Amino acid sequence: MAATLSLTAATQAEARPRRYAGYAPAYSAIVIDAKTGETIHAEAADAHRFPASVTKVMTLYLLFEQIDSGRFSLQSPLRVSAEAARQPPSKIGVRAGSTITVEEAIRALVTKSANDVAVVVAENISGSEEAFGQLMTRKARSLGMSRTTFRNASGLPDATQVTTARDLATLGRAIQDHFPTYYRYFQTYSFAYRGVNHRNHNRLLGRVEGVDGIKTGYTRASGFNLLTSARRGQRQIVAVVMGGRTGGARDARMNQLVEATFPRAYAGARTAPLIARATEPARPQTRIAVAAQVPMPGRRQPVAEP
Repeated sequence: MAATLSLTAATQAEARPRRYAGYAPAYSAIVIDAKTGETIHAEAADAHRFPASVTKVMTLYLLFEQIDSGRFSLQSPLRVSAEAARQPPSKIGVRAGSTITVEEAIRALVTKSANDVAVVVAENISGSEEAFGQLMTRKARSLGMSRTTFRNASGLPDATQVTTARDLATLGRAIQDHFPTYYRYFQTYSFAYRGVNHRNHNRLLGRVEGVDGIKTGYTRASGFNLLTSARRGQRQIVAVVMGGRTGGARDARMNQLVEATFPRAYAGARTAPLIARATEPARPQTRIAVAAQVPMPGRRQPVAEP
């Protein structure tokens, strides 16, 4: 199985992906002890990779901030623009001119990994997806994700949207530290919207003991990615696998890592500090409400998820 996921050349594993065509997804991984913050396992953990839909964890992080600040409630309506509605799959098919509630948006992002809903969230928070990408990057820096740059809210291909396994593990820990109540949405198995039931893409939920989230991702350029959290008794780990050849190979490798590293995780009281948190100034909501109705020009080269 390791051969399925690994590249033999170390230089390939460490190279930064610069284009879509011809980029062979290189395997990278990390396992962090959530109690101590120590790295239990790492392979090319600081090498740049494309995040794909794991990007949506940051989109949700910023949406959770808006709820905490009181700007949105779970029942607040989010306007759907024509630009959001025409995003390529994976999507739930929101219609231009309609609205979707914040809670529906959360569930759609967690389960279906809906690209259309990711743009809805971006536009309603920042007015445009481009501005939201800048907000995402600033938030990443404030959390200590020093090698991450975001350009869009969905993870659809952009050659300059890159991250690392270590940075994604930091994001996974941060969203649990700062939003333990909302983090439970990542355990949602399915979500029904307009009569269609959408199942969570994370196949480890309910199959691997202790797994409680959080997000999968795939494009042809990135390969199959997975950010996972798991708890067993007093032990907790956050793990990332990037560049899997198939979804099954990625899941099998993550299962291997979880089983191999849990016995090495610390079972005592937490000693690691909470992930640093900085507050982003809110944008005027009246401007955003208008801007969210205006179609935004696309800037991506989309690759549909399976």
